[in-house]
Amino acid sequence: MDAGISFWQAMTLSSILGWVLASSVFDLTRRVRALTQPWVTRRVIVDTPLILGLQWIQHRFLDDMFSVLSCIVSVPFYTGFLPLLFWSGHGKLARQMTLLMAFCDYIGNSIKDMISAPRPSCPPVRRVTATKDEKENAMEYGLPSSHALNTVCLSGYLLHYVLNHGVQNDGVAIAVGFSLVFALVMLIGIGRIYLGMHSLIDVVAGIIFGLVILFFWLTVHGYVDDFIISGQNVTSFWASLSFLLCFAYPTPEFPTPSFEYHTAFNGVAFGIVSGIQQTYFHFHHERVPHIFSQELPILIFLGRMLVGIPTILVVKFCSKAIAKWLLPVMCNTLGIPIVSSCYVPALRGSDSSKSKSHDKQMGFLQKVTSLFPQKAYDVDTGIRFLQYAGLAWSVVDLVPSLFSHLNL
Repeated sequence: MDAGISFWQAMTLSSILGWVLASSVFDLTRRVRALTQPWVTRRVIVDTPLILGLQWIQHRFLDDMFSVLSCIVSVPFYTGFLPLLFWSGHGKLARQMTLLMAFCDYIGNSIKDMISAPRPSCPPVRRVTATKDEKENAMEYGLPSSHALNTVCLSGYLLHYVLNHGVQNDGVAIAVGFSLVFALVMLIGIGRIYLGMHSLIDVVAGIIFGLVILFFWLTVHGYVDDFIISGQNVTSFWASLSFLLCFAYPTPEFPTPSFEYHTAFNGVAFGIVSGIQQTYFHFHHERVPHIFSQELPILIFLGRMLVGIPTILVVKFCSKAIAKWLLPVMCNTLGIPIVSSCYVPALRGSDSSKSKSHDKQMGFLQKVTSLFPQKAYDVDTGIRFLQYAGLAWSVVDLVPSLFSHLNL
C-alpha cells in the first residue's frame, strides 16, 4: 500500500493539470462559449412556442405531479437516500451510485457553466418553482438539464445492477425494467419543459450526455470499485484529484450555484472513498447482512436510522465549525490571501493585500507562497468540501462503528 504512484494515476492527474494550464493560457472556456452559446440561445428561443403550447394545458394536478417527480430525482433526494442504502447492506450499489452522482454533477454543471446558455425566458414562459431547491436550480444555466442527465445515469445504473444481481436471463423482467426507466426519463424530460425550467434542447442534451456518461461508467465502474477497495495510494490520489478538479472547473459568464453543488459532491466522494478504503473489510464487504434478511430485519434497520441520521448531522455541523476555524488559520500561516462569501463574516470583501507583512517579516512558508499570483481565494470552497467530506466519512465509517458497538 505504500508503493509509489502508479502510471495511470500520474497520467490522470497530469491530464487534469494540463487542462487547467491549457484552459488558462489559451482561454479555452471563453472560446468554447463563443462557439456554442449563440447557437444554444437561438434554440432556446425557438423552443419557446413549444413550452407555451405544453403549458397551455396547465393544471394544478400536473404542477404537483411534475414538481414531485423533480424532487425525487433531485440532488437533495439522493443525498438523503444514499446513506440509507449504505446502512441497508447494499454497500456496492451505494458507493457506485454516490460516485456516479458526483461524476454526473461535475460533468453536467461544468458543461452548464462553460456554455452559460440561458433558461427559457420567464415571462412569457410560466416557471413553477415549488421548492427552495427548484428556486436555486432556476439560478443555474440551462443546458444540459441536470434532472434528465441524472435520471438517465442513476436509473440506468440501478437497472444494470438489479439485472446483474437479481433476475438474470429473464426477458420479461428486462423488458419491464427498460420500460420503467424509459417512462421515468420521458416524464422527467416533459416535466422539466412543462415547469418552464428547461427548453427541449436542454432536455435532449441532458439525455444524450447522460447516455454517454452511463456507457462510460458501465465500462469503468468495476475498475473504480477495485481501486477503492484494494488499490494503492487511494486517499492521497483522491485528495489530489479533488483538489485539481476544483481548479479545472470552468468559470461561468456570471456566478451561479453550480460550483457550490460540485464542491459539496466532490467532498462527499472524497469522504466516501477514504472511509470505504479504511473500513471495507469491517462493514462494507459483500457478505454483510442485507435489509429484510434474518440478520437485518426492518426494526433493526429503523434503529440504525434513529442512530445514524442524528450522528451524521452532528458530524456535518462539527466539520463545518472546525473547517471555518482551521482553514483561515492555515491560509494566514501560508500567506495565502482569502475571502469568504458567506461562511466567515470577518473575511467578506476583505482586502487581503492590506494585511500583508513586509518580506523581512515573513516566514519561510509565506515567502514561498508569495512567489505565486496573489489572487484572493474563496475559503468557502474548502469549508464546504470539508463539511461534506466529514458527513460522508461518518456515513461509511463512524456510524457503522456505532452500529457494531450497539449490535445494530
